[in-house]
Amino acid sequence: MSPADPRTATGHASADASAPADERTHFGYEDVTPDEKTRRVRGVFDSVAGKYDVMNDLMSGGLHRLWKRFAVDLVPLFAGQKVLDLAGGTGDLARLFARKVGATGMVVHTDINHAMLAAGRDRLIDAGVVLPAVQCDAEALPFPARTFDLVSIAFGLRNVTRKERALAEMRRVLRPGGAAVVLEFSKVAAPLAPVYDWYSFSVLPRIGRIVAQDEASYRYLAESIRMHPDQAGLVAMMEHAGFDKVDYHNLTAGVVAVHVGRVY
Repeated sequence: MSPADPRTATGHASADASAPADERTHFGYEDVTPDEKTRRVRGVFDSVAGKYDVMNDLMSGGLHRLWKRFAVDLVPLFAGQKVLDLAGGTGDLARLFARKVGATGMVVHTDINHAMLAAGRDRLIDAGVVLPAVQCDAEALPFPARTFDLVSIAFGLRNVTRKERALAEMRRVLRPGGAAVVLEFSKVAAPLAPVYDWYSFSVLPRIGRIVAQDEASYRYLAESIRMHPDQAGLVAMMEHAGFDKVDYHNLTAGVVAVHVGRVY
């Protein structure tokens, strides 16, 4: 299939482009059952966990660090507040949030994938940051309602099988006055699309093959970005999940976007 997936005019799925999540979903460009997507996404991250940080630096030229810092700084946080970081991977956001809430606050570092969570826990400990780590599914969070002041998910929502459930769960565990921050790849500005497609489908898989010995996982990465809702589509999904106000900020010409949903 070509880089611009013919199932959508823009190469991105709209919020309601697929069949009901309980019946079929997508793994990259493939049409699969929800259980199969969950299994295959787990396999992707089992495979790449050991090279995850190196690959992020190589793929983005280090820009992912600036994107994450922007996302963390976008919503004010204060000492003593509570943060839930979903799909926290190797702990980049959790570490930055921990500095903001201080010793009296709490940051819970989570991931559905054990290999990624373990890599993040070890990396945080090496940096002198000890946080509670919970392996959990973003679609069914094991936390009471109105527990957190902020919930974040960075480069993880597109891998969630039922995004609408995860967004509703994020809304549920937020306190009034809280916010959800979603940092994710999005729809790039049209003039850059041809170069971006070439890089995504020709260069990234080769880097994955050489560095991580896994070309297929990085081909999935490129496809999953095209199947993820674009900026407006994600706004609509977050509003449908119950957020009272949603806005977004494009970074690097829309290569990524940060969506913020607020609870009043």
